[in-house]
Amino acid sequence: MSDLAGSDDALAARLATDAGRLLLVVRTEQAHADQASRKAVGDAAAHEFLTARLAEARPHDAVFSEEGIDDLARLDASRVWIVDPLDGTREFSEFRDDWAVHVALWQDGELVAGAVALPASDLTFATPDVPLAAASAGRLRLVVSRTRPPAWTTAVRQALGADVVPMGSAGAKVMAVVRGVADVYLHAGGQYEWDSAAPVAVARAAGLHASRLDGSPLRYNCRNPLLPDLVICRPELTDRVHQVVTACVLE
Repeated sequence: MSDLAGSDDALAARLATDAGRLLLVVRTEQAHADQASRKAVGDAAAHEFLTARLAEARPHDAVFSEEGIDDLARLDASRVWIVDPLDGTREFSEFRDDWAVHVALWQDGELVAGAVALPASDLTFATPDVPLAAASAGRLRLVVSRTRPPAWTTAVRQALGADVVPMGSAGAKVMAVVRGVADVYLHAGGQYEWDSAAPVAVARAAGLHASRLDGSPLRYNCRNPLLPDLVICRPELTDRVHQVVTACVLE
């Protein structure tokens, strides 16, 4: 168990990275399978790996995984690992690079550790120290879903004077803001806690703004894990983005 010792931050980073490496192997092995099978095998393999490793490293903590059964025992736990073993199954199955592995720790009401691995790019971003890329000197860039962009994308883009950057998984989108590939990420229309917990933990460690679209806090380990909307942006853009969201999305 020595390779799993250390801080919660280090554990999150190690597990996200290792699960990502496993998924790259799985994807190669499933190269000739249909996309649905490739998705299912990847989801299952990463889930089994992460839950087994967390049971070994943190046996007294609860684990809340997208691919697991939610028995609600987590509501009585003081420490809960919130995991998305494979965020962006479509992109994974299409041999794209914009998919991710999410590992986050919630403790006594707050996200206290998190890691997002982008395995196809050989990158992992993890708390507590996340460098934030410098802001672009050009037009703002708004990252949105490449397959299901919100109906208000055009209105928001025009109000911000931004270019649109289509991308896959939520983790990849948030890391695009951290990496300086984008400046703003808005989402509305349906996500769950596992979609954003690790990305939000990493974004906050980088100094980014993270909230619901109406500016209210993002809360985790709730009975209902639906967490349908969020905004991630560079801190200097927070007021401007919320003004645009209020005018173009919430009204």
